[in-house]
Amino acid sequence: MHFSIPDTEEFRDESGSTYMGYNIHINGVFHCTVRYRQLHNLHEQLKKEYGANNLPVFPPKKLLPLSSSQLEERRAMLEKYIQSVGQDPQLVNTDLFNGFLLSAQQETSCEKCQEVPLDVFLMNGYKISLSIMTTERSDQVLEKACHQLSVPSEYVYYFSLFLIKREEDGDITISKKLQDFESPYISQKSIQGVHRVVLRKSYWDPGYDLELMSNQVALNLLYVQTVADVERGWVLSSKEMKQQLASLQARGAKKEYLDLARTLKYYGFLQFRPCICDYPLPGSQVLVSIGNRELNLRVKLAEGQDMREGSFKVTRMRCWRITTLHNNGETSTRGSSSNANPEQAQLELSFEYLMSKDKLQWITVASEQAILMSVCLQAMVDELLLKKTGVKRKQAGDRTRKGSWSYMKRDGSSQWISVSQSASSDGICSKISSTNGDIKSPSKTEFSTSSVRKLSDKLSSVSLKSSSKQTPHPFVENDAFEGIGDEDL
Repeated sequence: MHFSIPDTEEFRDESGSTYMGYNIHINGVFHCTVRYRQLHNLHEQLKKEYGANNLPVFPPKKLLPLSSSQLEERRAMLEKYIQSVGQDPQLVNTDLFNGFLLSAQQETSCEKCQEVPLDVFLMNGYKISLSIMTTERSDQVLEKACHQLSVPSEYVYYFSLFLIKREEDGDITISKKLQDFESPYISQKSIQGVHRVVLRKSYWDPGYDLELMSNQVALNLLYVQTVADVERGWVLSSKEMKQQLASLQARGAKKEYLDLARTLKYYGFLQFRPCICDYPLPGSQVLVSIGNRELNLRVKLAEGQDMREGSFKVTRMRCWRITTLHNNGETSTRGSSSNANPEQAQLELSFEYLMSKDKLQWITVASEQAILMSVCLQAMVDELLLKKTGVKRKQAGDRTRKGSWSYMKRDGSSQWISVSQSASSDGICSKISSTNGDIKSPSKTEFSTSSVRKLSDKLSSVSLKSSSKQTPHPFVENDAFEGIGDEDL
């Protein structure tokens, strides 16, 4: 996952004192605002649980008020800290860390813990109406939706929840995959634009289809998604093939429809909005699709020419990185990084590819969905390693959550979070130790004095490029990278 703290926000509390809030973005989307002491409290609890030697260095406290340069230094150090925690599988998947992120999201949004309706959709528009708690995590909501559809527990986590936006041209854009540390209700409410929570399959190897197709409910879900992808043009098919598929669809031959669709190009791929790539030529306009262990580019080099394509296997990507390019000095607004104006902030995905035995080449794709592309590549690598090691996929309700920890709120009061139920039960239980259990809204008890005070460019955690300065690029190393010989090409 991509963590960043691209900017800060100054608040004033009830006593008139000011403090700095640090805006945490995850996978390119604003998630929450926290204070230094909240992150310090999290660090102390992680240290108690896992030991100081297993944690990155936390920025030291300061006795005197910080200058502008010291604030920037602290922001950068906090960003480095949370990135390091986010890259450690032992830490990032803990209930403590996920509980902190969920509680911080709830506090930032000022949402009370209460029962609310939430609609989850399938790709054909079928609506699943749920009653959930505002604090329920994505995995809990997923299990509720699958339970209502009668999906067997062993197949639940072959699917995930996504936020999908319908564009003005009628096309759809997959904005993000909802993670277990966030509330689908809050995330949908806070993201820019009108989005739906949609249930889609979340695996990349089409071989898993055969297992799911043995169950009628899972087969129906695959069928609904495949029909929608074919009709949208995400799966390529000839005129004759479309007629065959239409005939099978009219007869209700779902398994036969899937068997035929699985032979088509880009079946099971995720398609992205048109973007720019420096391959095969600088400035090439391309369509990017990701699936079946590869990233595929479709490009038209000149008018009247046929579409050309290039396939890049994920096992031959040595590493990749995300960069952000700013063309002006305007301040980015909170939570808009996934839908940023390209003239304001251009996101880029670059990967180093093994073209031949002794030749590595960098290829760069400029797209507002660059971070989602990176997340997809990492998910394919994780799935590949999971399959190689023989580890079974997570099942609904197979993990019991235990323990408790303290979440420090912005005003300094503590909120005890206790977890003693399975993942399929209701949301995290909390016991407020302050005199008032409600989360205070900044609009009522505190207010921003200068809106967002820009201390760095958005997503600077990942990388920053400008006309005058280029910082070092952190890399995502590919654990599934395989060396090849010329005879394999």
